Amino acid sequence: MDAFVKNIIKKVGKDNFRKIQDARIGLAGAGGLGSNCACNLVRVGFKRFTIVDFDIIEPANLDRQFYFIDQIGMNKVDSLKTNLLRINPFLELKMINKKIENTNIKELFNDCDVIVECFDRAEYKSMLVSELIHSGKLIIAASGLGGIGSSDNIKVHKIKKNLIIIGDLKSDIDRTPALSPRVNVAAAKQADVVLEFVINR
Repeated sequence: MDAFVKNIIKKVGKDNFRKIQDARIGLAGAGGLGSNCACNLVRVGFKRFTIVDFDIIEPANLDRQFYFIDQIGMNKVDSLKTNLLRINPFLELKMINKKIENTNIKELFNDCDVIVECFDRAEYKSMLVSELIHSGKLIIAASGLGGIGSSDNIKVHKIKKNLIIIGDLKSDIDRTPALSPRVNVAAAKQADVVLEFVINR
């Protein structure tokens, strides 16, 4: 583990590493975006997470989500905890097996510095932004990551001071398939925006 930490410090510097370690990141959803974004964040040194999802792993999830065939039928939050701890066993994880609603979302992510929106459905994306936009915390959402090819169209869009949307803003996953390459591009960009924000604040 010392070698892992030393490698990250070498790349980002001691002060930035301290900022990374101190930040708490909230992930609203542990599917294609959430599981892969979390993986990327752990690999650059983040250790404090609040991850909320109520779903279980299905065979159809394995084409784009950070899970394995022997985890089918298990809760996503429990399985993601297992997978993330294999990267770094010293993580501080609050894994919450609960459906996110407008009545509990503020409480669930109250102590987070950044909230990453990782839902599939547009109405839940809208709900999260509506409920948290006035919190002053950075929200990193996603819109438009379905389909094949044209991954350079998945861009970072600064909508407001504390709202950033990742995607091409048009490829609805209800009409175009959500497949691993473009989902991972979007998840990696979400993680990169988190990293940049935490280091620069």
